[in-house]
Amino acid sequence: MADSAEINASRGDTVLQIQGLQAFYGESHILHGVGLDVCEGEVVTLLGRNGAGKTTTLKSIIGMVSQREGSIRYRGQETIGLKSNRIARIGIALCPEERGIFSSLTVEENLYLPPVIAEGGLSIAELYQLFPNLEERRHTRQGTRLSGGEQQMLAIARILRTGARLLLLDEPTEGLAPVIVQQIGRVIETLKARGFTILLVEQNFHFASALADRNYVMEDGKIVAVVQRNELREKEALLQEYLGV
Repeated sequence: MADSAEINASRGDTVLQIQGLQAFYGESHILHGVGLDVCEGEVVTLLGRNGAGKTTTLKSIIGMVSQREGSIRYRGQETIGLKSNRIARIGIALCPEERGIFSSLTVEENLYLPPVIAEGGLSIAELYQLFPNLEERRHTRQGTRLSGGEQQMLAIARILRTGARLLLLDEPTEGLAPVIVQQIGRVIETLKARGFTILLVEQNFHFASALADRNYVMEDGKIVAVVQRNELREKEALLQEYLGV
């Protein structure tokens, strides 16, 4: 397993560093000492079966889990004691599994709503270039007319308006048609090329592994394996054991 020093030497500066993360929902202990690094410009995935702790890890990063222990550093700044609104304003954005868009608003109104927290957020025109389907649907209210794939595109587009540079994407391909999954994959590749850093939670291993620089495998609230892009073939049996791929 590559350690943090090896990872940092081969990539850019560390954007996100998590050490010894514990998380609780009431009396339920969900995360047990999670540790991971994400470097500048990387796409890193969290893989694992349902209930492994992947979504809880993302929610812990953004401050949506009230009881957390350990360390979560964003560009060297400790965030474990910050509330979610403060964390968002330092440059981290979550696209949740449930998408979190407003059904009473049109596509374009949804895009104008997010606050700008830093320079570098994508303009409406840039978002329409990235998601042509949304431009076609710009006056459509999502609750009645948008497909699941279009709703997912809108959810991703909304966080790109804010200027956040670390994107947390939670199961962006779940339940989507293969053609839409391919389109979202192309969007992630484009965002990486534009310098965004992405932490991606996925159950679709084949989708995630094609995009990721590094894969963290979770089981029972712990990181149980780290697989670099160039190790996928040699660690296929390990991945089969944990993921059933």
